[in-house]
This record gives sequence, C-alpha cells and structure tokens, in this order.
Amino acid sequence: MKHQVTIIDIARQLNISKSTVSRALTGHPRVKEVTRRAVLDLAGELDYQRNMLAINLSSSQSRTIGIIVPEFVTSFFPIVIMGAQEVASESGYTVLICQSNETYEAEVANARVMLANRVDGVLVSLTRETKNFEHLAMFTRKAIPLVLFNRVCYDIDVPKVVVDDYEGAFKATEHLILSGKQRIAHLAGPPSLYISRKRLEGYKDALRKHGFPIIDELIISYDLNVERAKIYVTYLLDLPQPPDALFAINDPTALEALLIIKARGLSIPDEMAVVGFSNDYGSSLVEPGLTTIAQPTREIGRVATQLLLDQINTEASTWKSVTRVLKTELLIRGSSVQGLTR
Repeated sequence: MKHQVTIIDIARQLNISKSTVSRALTGHPRVKEVTRRAVLDLAGELDYQRNMLAINLSSSQSRTIGIIVPEFVTSFFPIVIMGAQEVASESGYTVLICQSNETYEAEVANARVMLANRVDGVLVSLTRETKNFEHLAMFTRKAIPLVLFNRVCYDIDVPKVVVDDYEGAFKATEHLILSGKQRIAHLAGPPSLYISRKRLEGYKDALRKHGFPIIDELIISYDLNVERAKIYVTYLLDLPQPPDALFAINDPTALEALLIIKARGLSIPDEMAVVGFSNDYGSSLVEPGLTTIAQPTREIGRVATQLLLDQINTEASTWKSVTRVLKTELLIRGSSVQGLTR
C-alpha cells in the first residue's frame, strides 16, 4: 500500500518545522516566499493531499474566494478570472464564480450565495443596472473582504482595481482627430457606470483640446444591449450630417457598428472610422481589424485577487481602501487607418 505523504514527511525533507510547512501550505503571509515555494514544489512532487476540511475547521476559513461578474458574452471577464485563479491557486485558495447576467436582482442573489458558502472574500464587477449597493455593504459589515474591479462604485470604501478609462478614451478620440476625422460620435455606456462617465469625459476633453465642438446629437448613452446598438448606429448614419468616425464604449458595440457600416456600403475607415475599447478576442479577427484600447485584462484579475488576499490575511482594522489604476494601450488596426488589416 502506498504511503500517504504527511506534513511531517515534507518537514523532514526540507529540515523545517511542521508549523512552517502548515503555514506555507495555507498561504500564511509570514512565510518567506522561497520557503513557501520549496514547500509547494515538494508537496506537488510527492503528491501530497491536504486534509482541507481539517484545515478549514481549524482556521475558521473556507479557503475559497468568490467572484461575481456581470457577463460571459465577451472574453474580458473570463480572462480576468483566469488571472484571479492563478493568484488564488498559488496561495492555496479555490474560486467560486457567479455570473449576474447584467441584472441587479441576480447580483444580489449571487452575493447571498457567497455568504451562504462562507467565502473568505469576494471580487465583484457591477452590472449595468446596479445603483443600490446594500448587498455589497453586507460583506463589509460582516468583515468579509471585498474588492471591486472594472465596474466599480465609490459609495463603498473598499479596494478597487480599474484601468485609466479617461486616458484610454482620450487616446482613442485623439487618434481619430489626428487621423483627420471631423465629426466623431460616441456610443457611451449607461451613466450609472463609473467607466461610462470616465470614458465620456475622456472623449469630450480630447475634442476640447483640439478645438472641436461637443455635439449632443453625436453622443448617445445606452444600456450595453448590443441589439440596441444597431438602432443607434443606424440613427447616426441617417443624420443629415452623419459622423465620419465613432468611438464606442466597448468592442462589442464597435464590432456591431462595423457590420452596419459595411452593410451600408461605406468605406472603412475613409468614410467611417471606428475605435473600440477593451481589445476583446474578436477585435483582431474581423476585416478590417478593429482599432481598440487594450486593457491589461489578466493583470486586473491578478492585482484584484492579491489585494483581496492581503485583506484576508490581516486584521480588518488594518484594511486600506486603495485604488489601483492600470494603464491602457492604443492598438491601431484597419478600422481607423487605411492600409492596415489586422
């Protein structure tokens, strides 16, 4: 019968104490990184199987973190989750994932699921409908660490991870201006979302910098339902003076716009240029390729999870509500510059 590897076996081989091995296996912050890595590597080599039930009962932790995201339609949130899982796994945590389908009611229900499963902390990206944050305040009242990412609110004093939405939108709009475009429209997201407001600000400030007027009929806020994007793009193209460029709140909106513009027989980008935001998987596969603002998607998940673990492993009285702002990058493709494809 094969010998079942124990903590004692690992401690003997590495010549360290049993308590150090136990702390390394459970992600204790006071274990040196070199020691933690040596323990994890040897545990994997020896096929050590932790008794997670005993660990969880003794530490009063579930060794699970929750993630609530608004949708899985785009590649953005799955990639964020991949980054989150990498960091969680390295520290011995499993991940419970819920998807709210862009509805406030589902998000509230998801929050209750997290509480029922006694997660040690939660990462949340808000739905387009969320305006009441009482269900999130439940976590802070119970001293359960909470980190908001991507779609955040500032009504709750918790850590946040965002990209520089303002700068990204400014770069996108300025790129269109420098490409010679004169009437640049913006399909914006719902005003309830902080990212929508910051991207709208960036768009407007780029126009102001270059002496362009802000034309209300060229700015449309909508609820991110791509079916409705078709209506609004058609409306813009039917204006007596239609735009010659479009900056879209996200890539799904921009890709829908490309389809409609092509169906009209308009030349892209000569008659109509398009820029998106997020660099979703499909943005490089269409023809012409979509110019977009790339976000460090995987890194968002990694940074948010590390912030969460930092809180889990410290006293609630020491938690700090930091905001990490990550940079974006303008990726120029054929939808805004003639001669480029993908």
